[in-house]
Amino acid sequence: MFADRAKIILISGKGGDGHVSFRREKYVPDGGPDGGDGGRGGDVIIKVDPGMNTLIDYRHKRKFAATPGQEGGKKNCRGKDGTDLILKVPEGTVIKEAESGKVIIDMSGNCKEYKILSGGRGGLGNQHYATSTMQAPKYAQPGQPAKEVEVLLELKMIADVGLIGYPSVGKSTFLKCVTNAKPEIADYHFTTLSPNLGVVDMGDGNSFVIADIPGLIEGAAEGSGLGLEFLRHIERNKLLIHVLDAAGTEGRDPLEDYRNINNELKKYGDKVAAIPQIVAANKTDIIPDEPEAIDIDENGELIYGEDSVERIKKALEPEGVRVYPVSAATGKGMKELINAIWETLKEMPSEQTIFATEYNPDNALKLNNEPFTVSYDEAADEYVLEGPRIEKMLGYTNLDSEKGFVFFQNFLKETGILEQLEALGIEDGDIVRMYGFSFEYYK
Repeated sequence: MFADRAKIILISGKGGDGHVSFRREKYVPDGGPDGGDGGRGGDVIIKVDPGMNTLIDYRHKRKFAATPGQEGGKKNCRGKDGTDLILKVPEGTVIKEAESGKVIIDMSGNCKEYKILSGGRGGLGNQHYATSTMQAPKYAQPGQPAKEVEVLLELKMIADVGLIGYPSVGKSTFLKCVTNAKPEIADYHFTTLSPNLGVVDMGDGNSFVIADIPGLIEGAAEGSGLGLEFLRHIERNKLLIHVLDAAGTEGRDPLEDYRNINNELKKYGDKVAAIPQIVAANKTDIIPDEPEAIDIDENGELIYGEDSVERIKKALEPEGVRVYPVSAATGKGMKELINAIWETLKEMPSEQTIFATEYNPDNALKLNNEPFTVSYDEAADEYVLEGPRIEKMLGYTNLDSEKGFVFFQNFLKETGILEQLEALGIEDGDIVRMYGFSFEYYK
């Protein structure tokens, strides 16, 4: 089965933790902090590979992760950066956030490479936190955690023209007749199990890309047959060639086929239903030259059936749909149809359909990882909160106001400080100190 859809989990590399250490040398008894910084975690990067045409590589593996950064070391040694993860996809792959369905990036047009997740920043070593009042900081900054997102990969083929129609109407033969493509062709239904692309050469350096979309049937938009698997490939087409079996070789009415397929396009979405169509009334080589007698009137005269192609034209041309009688098997009428397609395309905007970004996981997964420590000062019989994160919180919080103190309580809970205080054995009425502020603890 053609793999044009996959759901996978992407994980960036965690940043390496900053290191806590102090300079210790023979003749330097009171050396200062010398903990090194952690390395940066690896990024997750999506890259277009021109040689790929399916997403089969992502069908049997669910989780992809970049490597983490290494922890910093003593003597100001910085940890090694993690290795970036580069995932290759075919051009035309749309990447969506799996839960919401919002587009993260469309790997089409000029977008050949995209960083979908940044690796975690490495934490700062304790050397960065030495101040005049805190000359021996016993804390370092932890590396930023890894970021994780579940994404849906959808390959939407890039073609100017799409061939649509019921199975066995001759789309594969049509594609083979007008392009350099070599689709598999046989006399049974659902021969085409994957979209086929071909290039139509118009001469003088002009060409356009045409795609054979596997046969749709009634109920395709709800998942019947193979329709739902391939309707997404129509979304980028500028023009649709609706191939009908004008000879009715399968016993179906070509006009009924036309109505059914268009109903499925409407169900799938207004945008797809609005794509202009040209009808190719195919298999005219096996339509009798003379209309067949279908009945006898009251006078014994033969009643002849209406010519099939004329019947299709009479029904569709008043609706503004152009109908071209062709035979993909013999090539009859194909030149006129291809010229009509080319002239139509020249009147259309040359810009490719690209899906706009609706969601950026890198921005949505912002992280706050400033370090802090929770300790017990036996001499003062007080619990002490220290670190840049505590200082920053005090800088924008008014503890004298009721609202500010409620915010402060939530801060202690959400950061896990309360759990650490309880683990140290704090009890109601004990004093907690932080940078000139003190308060009594009550659960």
